[in-house]
Amino acid sequence: MVIGLRTVCRMKSPLRPGDPQSLGGYELLARLGEGGMGAVFLGRRGNGPLVAIKIIKPEYAHEEEFRGRFRSEVKRARQVPPFCTAAVLDADPEHETPYLVVEYVDGPSLDEVVAKEGPLTHGQLQSVAVGVATALTAIHGAGVIHRDLKPRNVLFALGSPKVIDFGIARALEVTSQHTHPDQMVGTVAYMAPERFDGIHRDITPAADVFAWGAVIAYAGTGRTPFRADSPVATAARILTQPPELTGLTGTLADLVALALSKDPEDRPTAHELLNLLLAQNTDPNMISQPPALDPRLRQAAEAAQLSGRHVSGSGPRLGRPVPAPKPKNRGRLRTVIAVTVATTLLATAAGLYSRRTDGAAAPDARSAADPATVAQAVMPVPGAVRGPWVVDALDRRGQWNSEPSEFYTGSCTFKNGMLIKTDSYVMICGGPAQSFAGDQSISASVTVGTELSCAEVQFRAVRDSSYWLDLCPQLIRIRHEGAVRTETLNSLNTKVFAPGQRRKMVLSLRGDVASVTVDGAAVLDATLTDPSLLAGTVAFGVGPIDRSKSQQADVSAVMADAEIRPIEDVAPSPSGSVPPFTDVRTGNTTSIVLVHGYYPKSRSLVVEPVLFMSGEEYCKLFSLKPSDDAPCEREWVTEDSSMTVTLPVSTKVKLTSTFEDPERCLTHPAIVGDCKISATLMAERLNEGRLVELATVDGVVTSVAEVFIP
Repeated sequence: MVIGLRTVCRMKSPLRPGDPQSLGGYELLARLGEGGMGAVFLGRRGNGPLVAIKIIKPEYAHEEEFRGRFRSEVKRARQVPPFCTAAVLDADPEHETPYLVVEYVDGPSLDEVVAKEGPLTHGQLQSVAVGVATALTAIHGAGVIHRDLKPRNVLFALGSPKVIDFGIARALEVTSQHTHPDQMVGTVAYMAPERFDGIHRDITPAADVFAWGAVIAYAGTGRTPFRADSPVATAARILTQPPELTGLTGTLADLVALALSKDPEDRPTAHELLNLLLAQNTDPNMISQPPALDPRLRQAAEAAQLSGRHVSGSGPRLGRPVPAPKPKNRGRLRTVIAVTVATTLLATAAGLYSRRTDGAAAPDARSAADPATVAQAVMPVPGAVRGPWVVDALDRRGQWNSEPSEFYTGSCTFKNGMLIKTDSYVMICGGPAQSFAGDQSISASVTVGTELSCAEVQFRAVRDSSYWLDLCPQLIRIRHEGAVRTETLNSLNTKVFAPGQRRKMVLSLRGDVASVTVDGAAVLDATLTDPSLLAGTVAFGVGPIDRSKSQQADVSAVMADAEIRPIEDVAPSPSGSVPPFTDVRTGNTTSIVLVHGYYPKSRSLVVEPVLFMSGEEYCKLFSLKPSDDAPCEREWVTEDSSMTVTLPVSTKVKLTSTFEDPERCLTHPAIVGDCKISATLMAERLNEGRLVELATVDGVVTSVAEVFIP
């Protein structure tokens, strides 16, 4: 999204006398803001990136009520996927001065932009509507209510808006525990009517949906929809009067009106809002098409659609039954949602495709029993639902770490796969840093070493909580390991994983159900019980079959051919409709990729296929019309695939670079460096994250040429 205002930036002020100079290893550089509960500082640890650090005021730090609120906030904020939200990076609720560290978003707030430039234009307004709905979908899916959504808490980052300040958000299960009836947290103009009506009831995610409507109305008109001369008069209008929405038009005006319904049961959920908003950008039958969304914003929005549980906008807290909806408006809303969601799904299906490098159409059938049997990577495209997708043979250094994870002793070595060994309690080899959310499959070839050994798959791991799949010679088991206790969710006595026998394992996660297949046969299902573990990291390890014993014999396992990918229950469209990302794993290919790591000693390269073209080509390919939001005038445009692949590198690989000297090293007719470079120097350059032109033969890298972008 392009914001014309260039002079607006986040307000920073010097530290005041009495402000701490450092905290928890972070140097505090400036003040960013202050609220009733604490202050926010700009900080940095060492040479790391700038961060925003929220600190509880000293006078409140020792009050158990405020510490309890902060502890609850941190517990849930860590679970919120960073889709149009400021990512939570660090926290210490038990510190003498509790603090929370989040991503620093260096951009103007929505209220600053509107105050300086006036109401947003159509394209800008659509982007803000989608971005804030995306954030609420992620927040509500993690069991959090924001409770103070307002223009000041919407910042403009490059590519998409971001929602900040969970400082007064409350985990759903502790809202009433920490908030007294005479306390009210939030900004009146954006508060839902149920917060003023005198009836003591739990605040639900529907209150945030109401605030979304008020924020979008303000962004599009320059005024709040229930504006009055005083907070009391504003509250009265919210309770009794219809919203003033003059200036909003089309479908967006209808959605804002629905979000501002007096009864929370008449409002859509954040997830429904997101479906409806995205449907406007994919329905070819609409008379007036909204401007195309920035691809990065669309990617975040569509990832949020699949990022775990979609909490009701009107029901009480999680775990309680939802009252039956009132027939008047809810029936109309459900009819609208049914039609537009169907449109969205059809458009999503049309955005998936497959085409092999030899031009032949790839098979379009998918196996429901074993997602890993899908034919060569049906690569996602802009506009298709996608998430992180990892492929690694585990036969060399790549996306899995050969160094032991913290707190574990043992070894992770690469030989015919990743050999994991330990003579103590358990050994974990750290995997990709990405957090995987939504429906996904985790597959690998597994060989258990001894009768006492269990191969381990740790998934949805967040801090000290995670799920585990144990693959043992006489047992397959799915466990939940929390901060307090460990419980078995389901198990099966079986001799499938006999020592020394290699088996193909696929762990499929769909909603709250985990299913395990071995060599294509279904063996075990379990219901995942922790509503806070909606996403997390994946790692492989080994442990003893009986963890209750303090001393164990040597245990080992070999993991190979790992793949973690999203599951899409839609068929690809006919091949040839859109040029795909190049599948660099098979055939003879030449393409542009983004390098995530180059390891000369291991002869391995971790790459992410991208689409790379001129802005004019990009807009023509995806039928985008020139506008402030479209990249048509840019010289070069890239679109990431979110798929990272570890590839072997040939012993005779050709390495060329620009050497920061384009005049001497760019004899190629396009943008590729031609000066030869050593593997050591190339690794230094590529490990910073660069685009290269990559050539492969049957999945082996034969040429790497650095791309120069002026």
